[in-house]
Amino acid sequence: MQQVTLRDYIELLILSAIWGSSFLFLRIASPEFGPIFLIEMRVASGLIVLLPICLLLGKIQELKENWKMIFILSLSNMTIPFCLFAYSALNMGAGILSIINATVPFFTAIIAFLVYQQRMTRYGLIGLMVGFMGVAVLVFDPSESSGVTNDLAIPSALFACVLYGVALNIVSHKLQGVSGISITTGALFFSTIVLIPFAVIERPEVMPQGSVWFSVLALGVVCTGFGYILFYRLIARIGSQQAIMTTYLIPIFSILWGNLFLAESITLFMIFGGMLVLMGVGMTTGRLPGIANLSKEISKQGR
Repeated sequence: MQQVTLRDYIELLILSAIWGSSFLFLRIASPEFGPIFLIEMRVASGLIVLLPICLLLGKIQELKENWKMIFILSLSNMTIPFCLFAYSALNMGAGILSIINATVPFFTAIIAFLVYQQRMTRYGLIGLMVGFMGVAVLVFDPSESSGVTNDLAIPSALFACVLYGVALNIVSHKLQGVSGISITTGALFFSTIVLIPFAVIERPEVMPQGSVWFSVLALGVVCTGFGYILFYRLIARIGSQQAIMTTYLIPIFSILWGNLFLAESITLFMIFGGMLVLMGVGMTTGRLPGIANLSKEISKQGR
């Protein structure tokens, strides 16, 4: 792993801006196409981008050798959660949706603890509680400008985050040594196949016209295809612990894009809840070392 350079930080910002925009594009395109048809086009267009790269890099055999686990991964990392997020985008703003997405590290840690018996520190447990307090603040935001118009919107997005947590544990424990391009291309392929019959049933009666197609292409080609290529490149250069910094930056960009392009309001509940969620993520993942060390010292003195 190389030392983090200015170029790496710039790429982290670019990736965060790209993935932050995905919630904006979901918010624009989901009402026009419907959640399932939209996601079918997203994964199919992402596959068109990554499949040639996978072939050029000679990774198809690796994909074939691990297809069963990659198929399971595709359900928990793309097929189901992508559709759930697209559904939630019908009923909440892009900013809140991205803050909910930031809870993925919580569920990843909980599943790793419950299923794989990975140790969780008291500091991490406190981080979980802080983060879920932030989610509670978002759920009970009383202002009409919060953008949440359906009681199932937030639970749907949270369940998608649980599935992302499952997927990350599968990658860590079942797909070690398998390249990111093989995993992503395979997951996109299986998601495309699985969603075809549902997309045909749920296709729009009248196909939308105009600039909304830009959002569809941006979701598939830029946010999924190019985004994952950039993400795995960063992991190879600076490691996953540094690349996870996108978790903190994505909500900032998403709230910014939602406010600029959709005139979405930024409420005090959103700001406070988002701060709690991101603080909780930092504590759970150990990205707040100063506070972590202070916590250890207090714990030692307490004994």
